[in-house]
Amino acid sequence: MTVHMPDLRRIGIVGMGYVGLTLAAAMARKGYEVHGVDTDPLVLESLSRGEPHIFEPGVAEAFTELINERIFVGKELPDGGVDAAIICVSTPVDERTHEPRLKNLAAAAEHVADRCAATTLVVVRSTVPVGASRSVVLPVLTEKWGTARLVMAPERTIQGQALRELVELPQVVGGLDEESRDLGVRLFGGLAAQVVPVSTLETAELVKLTNNCHTDVIYSFGNEVAMLTERLGLDPLEVIRATNLDYPRPDIAKPGYVGGGCLSKDPYIMLTSGERVGYVPKLIAAARTLNEETPVHVAHRMVELMAEHGARTLTVLGWAYKGHPPTDDMRGTPIAAMMPVFSEAGIKVLGHDPLVKARVIREYGGEPVDLAEGFQADAVLVITDHPDYKAIDVDEVLAGGNVKVVYDSWRILDAARITAHGVHYAGLGFEVRA
Repeated sequence: MTVHMPDLRRIGIVGMGYVGLTLAAAMARKGYEVHGVDTDPLVLESLSRGEPHIFEPGVAEAFTELINERIFVGKELPDGGVDAAIICVSTPVDERTHEPRLKNLAAAAEHVADRCAATTLVVVRSTVPVGASRSVVLPVLTEKWGTARLVMAPERTIQGQALRELVELPQVVGGLDEESRDLGVRLFGGLAAQVVPVSTLETAELVKLTNNCHTDVIYSFGNEVAMLTERLGLDPLEVIRATNLDYPRPDIAKPGYVGGGCLSKDPYIMLTSGERVGYVPKLIAAARTLNEETPVHVAHRMVELMAEHGARTLTVLGWAYKGHPPTDDMRGTPIAAMMPVFSEAGIKVLGHDPLVKARVIREYGGEPVDLAEGFQADAVLVITDHPDYKAIDVDEVLAGGNVKVVYDSWRILDAARITAHGVHYAGLGFEVRA
């Protein structure tokens, strides 16, 4: 029997969020014909004009150049199907129970089954619990087609560098069977410099979870050190610098906030994967708890410092979940956990972010201001290490102002220059004491 092997040049991407959007741009740059699908009419309208709804360096340029030439968008996959359909829909976790919600994944599989055929290679790109590609996606396809070609190829990029990393990072591909895996290797071999085939769908699923949970654990250790130094009256950055300097074992991370679309949910997906087979990953659970407690701890300390110095208005610099590389992504942003603390204390919060829109700052409870206005408040909390904030001239913004407290979460400002203005300076795990 002759097996039909598609040429894998006509690609469908179901879900045009961050993962699907960046993949569409990268694959179109490599010469693929890309058909992006989304259920949000506003997203489709924006993309059809060549205007991405999410900030990521290089993506806007790709869409402006290639929309309606190699990139096409719509609410359905094209008539006649595609050679490969890549599922990139969101897989959120329940805010209360932290259980993964896989309705989007199932709906995407249904759409692919309706619009394509058994010759189509189906790729799960979304982050899922171990076993979900086989238990959620595969039955939908086989019920419609009888057989299916299915792979799991996890997305592993960092925001701000996605287009580069999609090409340079190894692409992991696990298949339902050898034929599926070989097709997946061919597909991603046309995108990336290196493809890593693994034996099963489940192996590839666990690779993604392992990557992100390890990152969460690494960052949590820096925060653990900061919780200690704050109480011991020491400087966590001095401790960490001395710990790392010319020492051959893995570097300790600086303390900081740990959010984003992946790190704020993937540990819970890993926990679910473990619990379903009778094991609770204890280290992962503890790391996630500590990283989620960190912004709440800072918010309470900020309230205490403001009370000590008679401050009532607070400017928050940085509303996205991170500042470097810059992003406008609000998923897992520290401010979401902080605002209830500030509201309960009756603090008026002003907000600034170089990329986050004013309407989004308002949605989270802040009043948008420019940088100059922000330094007219009684206190300033720097949440992200955005390059614009690193470039702040402390003497200029503090001269003649009302600022009494600066909490510099990432320690990107000059503490000596700040305290020279009579302003109290603090950071994660550290305060300048009189």
